[in-house]
Amino acid sequence: MEQSPILNDKAAYVKRLFNSIARHYDLMNLLITGGTFAYWQRVFLRYTRFQPGERVLDLCTGTAGLALGLAPQVVPGGQVVGVDFSEAMLAVGRDKVSRSRFKDVVELLYGDAMALPFPDNSFDGVTIGFALRNVADLPQTLREMYRVLKPGGRAFSLELSHPRHPLWRGPYKFYFEKIVPWLGRLNEKGLAGSGGLRPYAYLPYSLRHFPDQDRLADLFRQAGFVAVGYQELTGGIVSIHYGTKPAKGAQV
Repeated sequence: MEQSPILNDKAAYVKRLFNSIARHYDLMNLLITGGTFAYWQRVFLRYTRFQPGERVLDLCTGTAGLALGLAPQVVPGGQVVGVDFSEAMLAVGRDKVSRSRFKDVVELLYGDAMALPFPDNSFDGVTIGFALRNVADLPQTLREMYRVLKPGGRAFSLELSHPRHPLWRGPYKFYFEKIVPWLGRLNEKGLAGSGGLRPYAYLPYSLRHFPDQDRLADLFRQAGFVAVGYQELTGGIVSIHYGTKPAKGAQV
């Protein structure tokens, strides 16, 4: 029987997982995607189009790759706040931020995406990259994204998806189910005592239990977002989902 971190405590499992792989997280992402990971991030940043002076929240910021990518959009006068609950990932991210020209723009904080430590209506934009699969309560995370957005603010998610066309779906499934865990074993040391999957075996598991593109868009709408849509990349291997918090007085 497949071991399932969900059957126990998914949040605790995911936290241990990312603490265990933080040091080589960026390198492994490039390796297992053949460099396409960087391309997906570049396309995502073309979608966000935040403005100078705006305040943006990057959820599950990890090693701060997206947070640093967002920083040029909000200068001068803006701020990017990255939140994560993996101390090891934040440590790597803080080192990257300290060595960047945006060290006064990007702030990284410890926090839980399902219970954000911010008042309502705090941010002009919220982003989350390759992390919605990992939260213990997806609808609650979307509700928190909605809550902290200002009226008229926009939310964006970059996430692995489910290719629809068989010419993409078959090879992708084989690669993700067989090759990615093998590549991961070159780096991982396992999660002793976790009672869960090894880190890079968890990746395909997490996608099998994640909503498809249309269902995820529906969850955005259920959280309150309007103008919801998505754009598939690389044959649907990845999708960008987006939505807007209605402006005050707007008809929903």
